[in-house]
Amino acid sequence: MKKLLTKIGVTKLISAAVLLAVSPLSIAQDYDAVADEEKFNQFVVELRAEALDKGYSASLVEKAFADVKFKPKIIKADRNQPEFVETLETYLPKRVPDWKVERARAKYKEHKELLDKIGADYGVQPRFIVALWGLESNFGKIQGNDPVISSLVTLSYDGRRGAFFKRQLWDALDIVQTGQAPFEKLKGSWAGAMGQAQFIPSSFKAYAVDYDKDGIKDIWSNPADVFASAANYLKSEGWNDDLTWGRQVKVPADFDFELAIPKSTNGRSHWLKKWKETEVDLATWQARGVRRMDGSDLPNVNLKAAMLIPDGKKGRVYLAYDNYKVLMHWNRSYYFVTTVGYLADRIGYPAVK
Repeated sequence: MKKLLTKIGVTKLISAAVLLAVSPLSIAQDYDAVADEEKFNQFVVELRAEALDKGYSASLVEKAFADVKFKPKIIKADRNQPEFVETLETYLPKRVPDWKVERARAKYKEHKELLDKIGADYGVQPRFIVALWGLESNFGKIQGNDPVISSLVTLSYDGRRGAFFKRQLWDALDIVQTGQAPFEKLKGSWAGAMGQAQFIPSSFKAYAVDYDKDGIKDIWSNPADVFASAANYLKSEGWNDDLTWGRQVKVPADFDFELAIPKSTNGRSHWLKKWKETEVDLATWQARGVRRMDGSDLPNVNLKAAMLIPDGKKGRVYLAYDNYKVLMHWNRSYYFVTTVGYLADRIGYPAVK
């Protein structure tokens, strides 16, 4: 602390505090910020050395870390993501207003030939590709413009999920070193999600596609690569083109919700375990009193489904098919996945005319 105070200049800090009426707490925060930045700079030195040890070229390492800066706002955003008291009754209309449905239909029409071709190639209904595109980036309009390397270095430095984000950093460097995308393309959200599909670097490596064979997996500005990458993600994780995602249903007043997947589960593996334990065929759900929202019988098909209650027993109830599990791999959020399905249904099936 003595060295730090000397470096900062105690007199200057105290003078500034007097002149600006800064509280002692603010001065302490200034000390903390400077100390944090010094630690961060040392962390970057060590990270550069680690990158070189991993075999990344010296030129790539120099370019990647040249403009890296400490960004406390990113750490704050990661630690303090807002929590809203909301239900699907209020959430769905906000996320899928009528204008977004109309825009989704218009975008489908605009790219219909390409979407139908990619849908056929990968076995994924184009309406789901368009729904993901619309919800992730508002059809490419909101992608984020933060340098991905800086964001990932800052998040790697932070202890909360540092190991995860460091892996994403190495994946980002892999993308450049292997020529899948140029360094200048690596722009995205504060959390490192990139392009119109908002892929984190590990998802890019696993699923991004150079559909038009121009040598770049361009999920930032090339619709063909964006749509094919989204479709490839879904197909790779088990998408079944013969199924939809699920449906909202009605249950009797005395329904036993122990038959549903609990609202909260501990991680994906536990959630999948509960899915397997509770999944039964539609005939069984029918016998338990479950009906479509209009009161009619469930489809008379040999198909299994699990029951989901995103807002608990008093909220909306859904029967979900295997494709719901695939969408939960994309983003493990009931609200996100339900919104994707809801928008896809409103876009229309089998195709926009």
